[in-house]
Amino acid sequence: MGTLLSFVVVLVLLLAAELFYFRIADRFNIIDKPNERSSHNYITIRGGGIIWWVAALLFLLFHFSSQGLWFFTGITLIAGVSFVDDIVSLGQRVRLLFHLLAMSCAFYLAGVFGIYPWWAIVIGYIVFIGIVNAYNFMDGINGITGLYSIAVLASLQYVNLTYGSFVHPDLIWYPMLASVVFLFFNFRKRARCFAGDVGSVAIAFWIVTLLLLLIVKTENLIWLGFLMVYGVDAVMTIVHRLYLKQNIMEAHRLHFYQILANERKMPHRVVSVIYFTVQLLCSALIIFLYPVMGWGIFVILLPLLMGLYLLKFRMMDDKRIADAD
Repeated sequence: MGTLLSFVVVLVLLLAAELFYFRIADRFNIIDKPNERSSHNYITIRGGGIIWWVAALLFLLFHFSSQGLWFFTGITLIAGVSFVDDIVSLGQRVRLLFHLLAMSCAFYLAGVFGIYPWWAIVIGYIVFIGIVNAYNFMDGINGITGLYSIAVLASLQYVNLTYGSFVHPDLIWYPMLASVVFLFFNFRKRARCFAGDVGSVAIAFWIVTLLLLLIVKTENLIWLGFLMVYGVDAVMTIVHRLYLKQNIMEAHRLHFYQILANERKMPHRVVSVIYFTVQLLCSALIIFLYPVMGWGIFVILLPLLMGLYLLKFRMMDDKRIADAD
């Protein structure tokens, strides 16, 4: 299904599925109430990001294969446990078990087992499960998950269509269509729904799987740069919280995007567009300059992003001074 008509059909099915989920969420009171970590102050439907799991189901139905079944099994495992966790809080060990099982499906799909040494596979589990959870932590304001996902997926699709196919194009088009549907309800001043863990974790798993397939095929880790904006924010925020001797597993409001939205009162959609634009720019520079500069482009971009992140502390200091006055 690669025609425009097929995409319209998929888009309509996704829209219908999202509206149907809203009715279920209303019926069973699946809502998100504001807490100390929240950047919103109103009750909103939680779990609208289930649309990405629906997109995976549609891909399996329209492009059935053993490889597609492995992918769908993985995203179902990780989205399923996240959906339950959205409703009834689960223990960390239960979530970790399902994340390991899901990532094993992705590793099998990419042909990792039997090719790489055991220690490299262990590092892979740690890195990619860490990325999935970091992606989830970054889902905190309207529009950021949907827009950022489009930035990453668009970069992956460009590579897929231009430099040699590493995956069926629809495996990238479908989550992009799902992101558009989700943004229709989420990219608003007052969102109709939030992604919930089921959404942010599902799209994170999808993106991680695509990156894994690309990395294995090209034998190159440079493509992780397609996530470097989130990566810098997540890692440096963890370092900041460790310095403050905080429990990094507890809710907080110290991500750069949270400082922009909460402390500086910047509109959520503006912050989301900034993250989208910066990541798209970084990805474009990697795509076009890596053949010339090699890892030099990564070495240049990384300290620039870290420098931008450090502006957070200036903003926090200014806020304290203003509050004191």
